[in-house]
Amino acid sequence: MLNNSIQKALQALKKGKFIIVYDADGREEECDFFISSEFCKPSHVRVMRKYGGGLIFLMISPDIKAKLSLPYLHDMQYELSDKYEIFKELIPNDIPYDTKSSFSFSINHRKTFTGITDNDRALTISEFGNMANIFENKTNKQAREIFGQNFRSPGHVPLCLADDHILTKRFGHTELGCALSILAGLNGVMAGCEIMADDGGSMPKKQVEQYARDNNIPFLKGREIIEAWNNQ
Repeated sequence: MLNNSIQKALQALKKGKFIIVYDADGREEECDFFISSEFCKPSHVRVMRKYGGGLIFLMISPDIKAKLSLPYLHDMQYELSDKYEIFKELIPNDIPYDTKSSFSFSINHRKTFTGITDNDRALTISEFGNMANIFENKTNKQAREIFGQNFRSPGHVPLCLADDHILTKRFGHTELGCALSILAGLNGVMAGCEIMADDGGSMPKKQVEQYARDNNIPFLKGREIIEAWNNQ
């Protein structure tokens, strides 16, 4: 049985509304805006830009990652390191809160201009979500062709890939977001943005919780999501 906080968050996601998620003490210790990608509008990007201030990114589930053959950026760099030796110097082997980065490449929708405006980023985010909704009956080759027809790279929306075993080995916002999307019966693609403070750091959890209460936004802790995922 899902607890009340999880149920409220899932209902909000299905209605195209924001939730906020804190990962864990001793990890990033950051709070992120989450919104299901297909519902993202320019007004949502504006909120994330103004009241989040971190990187606006997409979280991609293992199924979508496999369907599109999406690579991790560190694997791409490793494969290119013989030709571009600088990549050998940039190995992400010292991340203080995790064992690896979830980043892949970045994209823009082909109908965007620069890709960075609220309108452009909302188009990229929402159209990626809409695209993911039609993949169930597509072969991997068809899915890749559809992806290429609609998106180009590099762009202004980074893709982050969930670990193949969601919330088993890695417990980052990417895995938490994809787990919530799947629990909500959505497509496994979430948009997110870290919430920053005015002092140069991330906004403390208590301050974000107050912001969430003031704005009627469901607030979840990572452990609640992990418990719901394990008990589904």
